[in-house]
Amino acid sequence: MILPEVRGRLTPNRVLSDLTWLRVGGAADYLFQPADAQDLQDFLRQLPTNVDVFPMGVGSNLIVRDGGLRAVVIRMGRGFNQITIEGQQVTAGVAALDAHVARKAAEAGVDLTFLRTIPGAIGGAVRMNAGCYGSYVADAFVSAKAVTRAGDLVTLTAQDLNFRYRQTDLPEGWVLAEATFTGPKVDPDELVARMDDQLAKRDATQPTKDRTAGSTFRNPAGFSSTGRADDTHDLKAWKVIDDAGMRGATLGGAQMSPKHSNFLVNTGDATAADLENLGEQVRKKVYASSGIKLEWEIMRVGEPAPE
Repeated sequence: MILPEVRGRLTPNRVLSDLTWLRVGGAADYLFQPADAQDLQDFLRQLPTNVDVFPMGVGSNLIVRDGGLRAVVIRMGRGFNQITIEGQQVTAGVAALDAHVARKAAEAGVDLTFLRTIPGAIGGAVRMNAGCYGSYVADAFVSAKAVTRAGDLVTLTAQDLNFRYRQTDLPEGWVLAEATFTGPKVDPDELVARMDDQLAKRDATQPTKDRTAGSTFRNPAGFSSTGRADDTHDLKAWKVIDDAGMRGATLGGAQMSPKHSNFLVNTGDATAADLENLGEQVRKKVYASSGIKLEWEIMRVGEPAPE
């Protein structure tokens, strides 16, 4: 297969394990790291329509299966990590880390502190309507720019994305490039103190020093269309996992964290199959004990290893 010429970097048969937080996964047919939005547009415009593409951020919420991906993986890098602030609006490239955006906004007195403890980058946060401490991307979202599979640069509104709990309606093959948010004006010192408190709480309750991909399963609760929790039905995934006796459960090199049972951990030598199969065991145990069907929050892509 002959692919379009690029100004960025195009690598064939690229193993993806070192690009994911869980450090597992096989190779993609190609890894494309575009130089900028125009490079991405030109590439997608010329790429044969029968070639699948998979946009990838920093791999914080992802299991790539051991057989790899039959696709061109598009990973956004330095050309997509800019952050600009005008008044109460913050625009960030999709490769900008959520924590960095929160800090830069706080310096300018704009409250986007909910992003501070969300693992990963802005592209994934928008794509999954990420949230923390009762606030979600949908609450602060103004607009986003994306490159379509045909190579056109378009602007997306909240209505276009149709934010829901950990979901949006971004069309298949479209690649987010940047997003704009708005937040209330708050004294910077107050925002810094709030983020320090959030970090302390996170480190006390979550296995932040282990190889994880954030929360493994979505909370089995009621949620509004914007992603806000319905406090009248507020079950937590960790609680139903505990009730099923799966805190600390292991399979190969995979473990449900003893510190927080909704975190799937690579203890050192796990395969993607270990991690995914342990997750499926947890889902079966929870359903057997409570009748609740847990839904994966971690995205799982690619093919299993050949038998």
